[in-house]
Amino acid sequence: MPQKQSRRDFLKRSAVLGGAAVAFSIQVSPRRVHAAENSQLKIGLVGCGGRGCGAVVDALSIDPNVVLCAVGDLFPEKAQGAAKTLQDRFGERAALKPEQIFSGFDCYKPVIEACDVALLCTPQHFRPMTLRAAIEAGKHVFCEKPVAVDGPGIRSVIESCKIAREKKLNLVSGLVNRYSSRVQDIVKRVHDGAIGNVITAQANRMGGPLWTRPRMEGDSELKYQMRNWVNFDWMAAGFMNDVSIHQVDVAMWCIGDDITPVAAYGVGSQFVRARQPESGDIYDSMGVVYEYADGRALYAFSRQIPGCYSCAESIIHGSKGRALLGNVGSKGQIFGDAPYESPKATEVATQMEHKALYDAIRSGGATYVNNGDYMVKATLACLLGWKACTKGTRIAWDEMLNSEESYTLPSYDWDATPPTLPNDQGRYKLYYPGKTYEYPS
Repeated sequence: MPQKQSRRDFLKRSAVLGGAAVAFSIQVSPRRVHAAENSQLKIGLVGCGGRGCGAVVDALSIDPNVVLCAVGDLFPEKAQGAAKTLQDRFGERAALKPEQIFSGFDCYKPVIEACDVALLCTPQHFRPMTLRAAIEAGKHVFCEKPVAVDGPGIRSVIESCKIAREKKLNLVSGLVNRYSSRVQDIVKRVHDGAIGNVITAQANRMGGPLWTRPRMEGDSELKYQMRNWVNFDWMAAGFMNDVSIHQVDVAMWCIGDDITPVAAYGVGSQFVRARQPESGDIYDSMGVVYEYADGRALYAFSRQIPGCYSCAESIIHGSKGRALLGNVGSKGQIFGDAPYESPKATEVATQMEHKALYDAIRSGGATYVNNGDYMVKATLACLLGWKACTKGTRIAWDEMLNSEESYTLPSYDWDATPPTLPNDQGRYKLYYPGKTYEYPS
């Protein structure tokens, strides 16, 4: 569990939150490129869900000198299934022996030990501990978004990013829009004044729910919730943190990576999920207003209700026009005095994340990439919005940053008690804004 620290000590460490960031947050040093430009790199996967397996596919597809050396997941069947699927697709480059396939709460430890590059793709609840373990072990990291579910987790990640910089360990984030050439093109034009001064921004993510999985015979309550982690606040910190983070990140990038909101307030509820106890305790609708010190605002609208209007886009309003950025470059347009449509990207952005990482590693220090700044800020913004909606209050950025509320369990085993439990009707407690946290009637 992250150690507590004083506000003064934390502020000294939190320089990761300041400073302008370029698209890839790449820093260049004067050292020469290492001779082993095409040396083989061993990757290890922690978290064998769809995004985790997708990360391995992206890595092996973009770089022929990358091989899979180990996989790990909470559930042995998922680890074994991922190993088989990846070997079927990539043959010897992903062929694992039984002793290279791990499961359980400590599965990340042998995976990290075995690899050169750790792909951290677990639920975000586990990101702070797995990131710290990888960095302390001296491994380069691909870190899926988001990176925490609470203030202590955020502070742990900030410290891990700092250690990575000190060790010159490369760290790439799964906030994939940063690696889309089409998104980069529009953001650069916004920064260059194509829509004038940025006045306000929107981050919209509307769609249906992700998934729920049935309770299996013999499941403890913790095991059931782990299988359905996207539906529980203590594991996911709301779907805004889990999904809408992409659009929030792009909107904040356009406003400026060198500044952050100062506070947020919002509205939210369980409209449809309230009738579906198996859907856990997260909201299915949220609207957040992020306030900036200079009077500007970022509006984030999120919904997970089937059969409704869907979109995934960031809209930036300026004094001379507006910019529209679709998720992973699905759209890239500027409207106003100087209309423009960006050409469709030819690259696969999820592969470009890995190319940037492996190219930096092989450069021997000539190129260094650390996406810690923006991956922390985007996650913190989503945590701020989630808490503002569920608690029905205005919350300051620094208040969320320094919050001591923690969702870390005292211990991790299948008999541990999760923070929320169902009542006799199988319903989970919900936040009632401005009121309390209780079981729905």
